Amino acid sequence: MSLYRDRGVVLRTYKLGEADRIVVLITSGHGKVRAVAKGIRRTKSRFGGRLEPLSHVELLLYEGRELDIVTQAEMIEPWRLLHEDLSRLAQGMAMVEATEQVAQEREPSGPLYRMLVGALRTLAGRSSPLVVAAFYWKLLSLDGAGPVLTSCASCGSSPPAAPLVAFDIAEGGTLCRTCRRGQPLSPAALELLGWILGGQLARALQMPASATTGEVSNLATISLEQHLEKRLRALHTLEHT
Repeated sequence: MSLYRDRGVVLRTYKLGEADRIVVLITSGHGKVRAVAKGIRRTKSRFGGRLEPLSHVELLLYEGRELDIVTQAEMIEPWRLLHEDLSRLAQGMAMVEATEQVAQEREPSGPLYRMLVGALRTLAGRSSPLVVAAFYWKLLSLDGAGPVLTSCASCGSSPPAAPLVAFDIAEGGTLCRTCRRGQPLSPAALELLGWILGGQLARALQMPASATTGEVSNLATISLEQHLEKRLRALHTLEHT
């Protein structure tokens, strides 16, 4: 077995035997990694609370055939608010669940790791109704499913001759009146989507909660679940917090 160092965010953990846990991480250099943290469930575990979901850690691991072994874990950013505030915890869990679905085993994905770290850092530092939705839209783009926003994804027509009034990720994005299917799309939501995906994310995150931010968030959920062909459990838990 070879020893390696990496940085990662803990996406999920589950029990293994009486004292161990399997830790699922998205790492900077090794993609999605599944590793055993031996003895972590014991009171005097050397890992302490450093391998809980949402933790950003520096790791030393042995590479195994199926599961790696964590030998050392040091906290990089504690992000205490993510664990102490129920709403932020739920939002963070919604993002790590989506990341786990998109990430591939042992396929390096530095951009995905950096995007998640950036989103969690933002969530820990400010309250915005669009942090999760913006992360989902960026995740879709990173996964090759970025939506068309400036013309009809079906027929190619564009405003002002053909106003864009609907959205369907399976069709490729926005749709005109003639081609519309999927979800209705307001002009304000289309503009906000343009900010998120067009380089004005900071501006979008400053928006207060409104019908428009709710519409963009709802579209993000529908689009990502349709793309993944899977219901995101943490996200629907968030809706009830």
